[in-house]
Amino acid sequence: MEKLTEAQQELYEWLAEYIRANQHSPSIRQMMQAMNLKSPAPIQSRLEHLRTKGYIEWSEGRARTIRVLRQTKYGVPVLGSIAAGGLIEPYNDAVEHVDLNNMALPPQTYALRVTGDSMIEDLIADGDLVFLRPVLEPGHLKNGTIVAARVDGFGTTLKRFYREGDRVTLQPANRKYNPIEVNALQVEVQGSLVAVWRGYN
Repeated sequence: MEKLTEAQQELYEWLAEYIRANQHSPSIRQMMQAMNLKSPAPIQSRLEHLRTKGYIEWSEGRARTIRVLRQTKYGVPVLGSIAAGGLIEPYNDAVEHVDLNNMALPPQTYALRVTGDSMIEDLIADGDLVFLRPVLEPGHLKNGTIVAARVDGFGTTLKRFYREGDRVTLQPANRKYNPIEVNALQVEVQGSLVAVWRGYN
């Protein structure tokens, strides 16, 4: 199946969630509002592309008849693992989804499963799921924020973030581990902590 553009994917995911929650399709005006658009033309264009690519269908001449054709995974995407210890390779694609409809989480929240014990003094243990939101303006990040940070040439880790001048310290919450101290240009903050989820068997 042909891949979607970012704009088409955004509308498709919103449509799938709306139809699942309301049991009927939304109006063009509702789609415009959801996508922050002032004209119906971009919505109609995206809908046509979604239909052409086989993601949705509708009955001609009948309002609110859009049907989603592909099975959508609901919930927060779990994008892999993050090291609470050393560094591991960065994550890419979702490996599972966790449905947490009753939790109020920010848009674009994603989850990573923790490996290691370097954050145990912050009550984040091996096997926990950490929920993160993208950091749009890393320059405004408060020192002490728990982040998922990719260190250039190494991988991604979960630590407390501190910046002073052009130096960044990624501080563990376990005295057994040393902080990671690097030039700020080597660090890409990929998310800040929203919540921690722990399952008990």
